[in-house]
Amino acid sequence: MNRNIKKIVSYYKRKTGTADPFAIADQLGILYQICDLQFEGCYMFLKNHRYIFINQSLPEHEQRLVMAHELGHALLHRKENCYFIRNKTLLLNSKKEIEANKFAMELLLPDSFLAEYRDFTIDQISRMTGYHQKLIQLRVDLNRLDFPNH
Repeated sequence: MNRNIKKIVSYYKRKTGTADPFAIADQLGILYQICDLQFEGCYMFLKNHRYIFINQSLPEHEQRLVMAHELGHALLHRKENCYFIRNKTLLLNSKKEIEANKFAMELLLPDSFLAEYRDFTIDQISRMTGYHQKLIQLRVDLNRLDFPNH
């Protein structure tokens, strides 16, 4: 199934009035907990409820990234359990992980941000935001697919 991540993210931002993944989860009734984990985060679908768990020892901006990624799973892959493990999930080529990464980047880096920093390199944007270069590249590529003349 080919998904238009940009449209899906735009829908949830309009529906909830925010791009904050924690606030979106709150409004959609997706439960989350920041706790002691052996991995960065996970999404679980249990007894018809959606749960997200985030590692409490991550810096706040990384918790936000993991939350956005897991929120992507909750909205795109509702009935599947998914674990975010650094250096594995981030760079995996599975369709579900790529979709969750695209969802996270679309949510966290709006078009206006990319437009403002359009003359910056992937490396510069990565250092500014703290997000891995491969995630920035996914977001830039996603934007190019939706706006081929840019």
